[in-house]
Amino acid sequence: MPSPASPPPSPRILETKLNPPAFVATQVPRTTIGEEVAAAGVKLVLVRAPAGFGKTTAMAQIRERMEAQGTATAWLTLDRADNDVSRFLNCLAEAAQRLGVEEPRTNGPFDAVAALAAHDAPFTLFLDDFEVVQEPAVLGLVREIIEQLPRRGQIVIGSRSLPDLSLGRLRARGQLMEIDTDRLRFTLEETSAFFGLRQAHASQTSQGLQTLPADLLSQLHRKTEGWVAAIWLASMALERHGTETGFVERFSGSDRAVAEYLAEDVLAHQPKEIRDFLLRTSILRQLDASVCQALNPRIDCAAILERLAAANLFLTPVSGDGRAWRYHSLFADFLRAQLAREHPGEIERLHLAASGWYESQDRPVPAIDHAIEGGDHPHALTLLDSYAGQFLEQGRMRMLARWFSAIPEHQLRAHPFLQPIALWATCFTHGPWEAMQMLEQSGCIDSEIPEVRASAHTLVPLLLAMQDRHDEAYEVGRTSLARLPTGLPFADSVLLNAMAHILAVRGDQREAQRLLDAARREQGNSTFNRMYTESLAGLFDLHEGRLRQATARLRMAVDTTHAVSYNHSHGNAWAGVLYAGVVYESNQLPQADHLLNVYLPLARDVGLPDHMILSHVMRSRIAFHAGDIDAAVQALTELEYLGHHRQLPRVVAGAKLERSRMLLLQGNGPASRDELLRADDPELWARERRQRLPAHDLDYLALAKARWDIAFGDARAALAVLDAEMHAAVASNRYRRVLKLRVLRAMALQRAGDVAAAIDEISAVLQTASQEGFMRLILDEGPAVGMLVQRYANAAAQEAAASPSTRGDPILADYLQRLLQAMGPMTAVDAEATPAAGDAIKEPLTRKEIRVLQLLAEGYSNNAMAEKLFVSDSTVRTHLRNINMKLDAKSRTQAVAIARRLGVIR
Repeated sequence: MPSPASPPPSPRILETKLNPPAFVATQVPRTTIGEEVAAAGVKLVLVRAPAGFGKTTAMAQIRERMEAQGTATAWLTLDRADNDVSRFLNCLAEAAQRLGVEEPRTNGPFDAVAALAAHDAPFTLFLDDFEVVQEPAVLGLVREIIEQLPRRGQIVIGSRSLPDLSLGRLRARGQLMEIDTDRLRFTLEETSAFFGLRQAHASQTSQGLQTLPADLLSQLHRKTEGWVAAIWLASMALERHGTETGFVERFSGSDRAVAEYLAEDVLAHQPKEIRDFLLRTSILRQLDASVCQALNPRIDCAAILERLAAANLFLTPVSGDGRAWRYHSLFADFLRAQLAREHPGEIERLHLAASGWYESQDRPVPAIDHAIEGGDHPHALTLLDSYAGQFLEQGRMRMLARWFSAIPEHQLRAHPFLQPIALWATCFTHGPWEAMQMLEQSGCIDSEIPEVRASAHTLVPLLLAMQDRHDEAYEVGRTSLARLPTGLPFADSVLLNAMAHILAVRGDQREAQRLLDAARREQGNSTFNRMYTESLAGLFDLHEGRLRQATARLRMAVDTTHAVSYNHSHGNAWAGVLYAGVVYESNQLPQADHLLNVYLPLARDVGLPDHMILSHVMRSRIAFHAGDIDAAVQALTELEYLGHHRQLPRVVAGAKLERSRMLLLQGNGPASRDELLRADDPELWARERRQRLPAHDLDYLALAKARWDIAFGDARAALAVLDAEMHAAVASNRYRRVLKLRVLRAMALQRAGDVAAAIDEISAVLQTASQEGFMRLILDEGPAVGMLVQRYANAAAQEAAASPSTRGDPILADYLQRLLQAMGPMTAVDAEATPAAGDAIKEPLTRKEIRVLQLLAEGYSNNAMAEKLFVSDSTVRTHLRNINMKLDAKSRTQAVAIARRLGVIR
């Protein structure tokens, strides 16, 4: 594959993205809106209206007011490219640092989301043009930022559409202020002020705009319905027509057609030079003199821009230095449509000129974008011939996939070295099924070009493994390995990594490790393959019980692309989901949730079975822990749907196993057992016993059945199963699994009444777990294991009191304290809650109190119950106090146990 002589530059953030439009002389102050926002004290201000209602101007004035009051502000104008999570977080980091948020003192990457959550000074972050954001991962990050905003933090969002940001929840909490179309419409007074400012400005620039009589002003305001864009365009039309021509009387309507009519009316009477300039530059998102000159080489573009800016005609400044502008969105749409009508053959040439200019500025990404947008696929492919290989090495898969999907297949075939790159990009963004179909249709397998053919053959075993066809992948991969080296470092390294994973699944850890070492030697400067190798090594460490080493490796894996993206989200779900898993295991739930916001949508798109299961189960458990049962159920429902849709029975079974565990923790034994029965696919679990599948290291059918027996069935029978499973796990060096099985064994002994043996067992578990920092492996077993840990802690405290000279293990002591703190205020008395002796309730429960009890039994938190019942937190607390009094209960756990005994709830 050809490669350029010099690497592509790092991504740049245009200064215009980080600044609001500059103030213009005809801008009407929206004082009332600014005062309302200042007094609101909410987390989120949503400024939502169609184009042309002055959202950006209102936001810019709000920002100016806040800065005058001493509040730090930052601005970010979004565009379609910000659907790339990497780019969005890069821009967010820059905006956050402009708020005064300090970078971490460590050498790690700057986490803008966490930094904003921890910032203690007042600030407001403005996100404009938010309607362009459609990527679920980016929306998830913004939801997370809003949720974690500190007390003095605020976000102001400008959008044409209603964003998917859980607005209902914010609205119910009183944390949302909405400024809609009606609120943004000009009042009659504001319309009058606008014409006054226009007239004053026109007189300074020797233009003519007559004073509009009060009756015509009122009539125009009524017909435009306060639509700012229509008023603005009408004022320009009136400069030409005058007030005596009956223009206002003839004017009617306020929809988009009005704007186009007025724009055309104004455009038609511009000098030819200005008119041509406007049409030709309409393809640009932002304008400055240099790029405009590339599209209009025969005129003085700098002078025209200055002239248009001075006349306040068409342009909106987007930088404080007066060197960059944009067209009003409605006017830009009109100009592009007009260009297509009048000069359809010019569009491709203009895009090519823009592409050439960006290429000359060493900005290949916009250069390729413009070539593709203009339909100039040959030029885009020429650029890709130079840069695609390096973008591939850097792991910029989503960007590559977007470009290749826009290029006709027959044109791509004329560039054979790009075909394998397109296949790799598709594989890691849209999944192995689509990539396999492309591969079969591409002819690469039988290509006459050795490099293309070799690259295609190295891809096949990876695609099969990603489709959960590991046995087939192994057979094909052995043949591919025999062909190495092919002289293609990227492809060879991917094959070595893929076969290392396949061999690990088959249980051959020694050979898998040998291939990983070979992959390291082969990968060269490929950040993507470095990520792949370290991810697999971290996964091996984790399964063998080395959590600290696994965390270090997986952190390194997600950090490999920081040279390009400066964050943990370069589109590589492989490392990201695994890293989220070790962060979750150490009980850093907010950080794990943040990573899942980035990586879960990517894992879902790519369709890796293990990663889909791991990420959705984590998301469900985090929601369950927070008391958001609806979100926990939704995550598992989505996982089950994905399994059915992609015909992956293992994914479906994974959802059912986790649903069974959740029902078990809710005390619903029959429903939990039913889910286990539905998950019992003999062929599937027989395969799982032969293979080492990451998603089932701790979650598999035999273990789940033993857990159910401990809670609701024969605990002693479960002990026999657990002992057999432990023997097999030790034989295969699966020491993390051994640890989990020993936790369950301790719980089984406790349930069987052998408390002393249970404490001895959990003691051994805690001593081992404390050395590596395993937390959720224990905590995820719920209140029953909490009681056992508390009993161990009590016994250890008594022993220390009896022998004060005996020195304990400080690591274990600190670990035990953190574990008990994570378990919350639940005590042994709560866990062993005994219902009241009498069968009668002191006072009947109300229907609302019974509903609260049901939600409490299902695991909902006070806050989640308040949202579900549409009441305040204090009302929920009142219901709980009344329930405890009526049931003679001393805790929430006792109240649920008593209510179940009396048949009030199931």
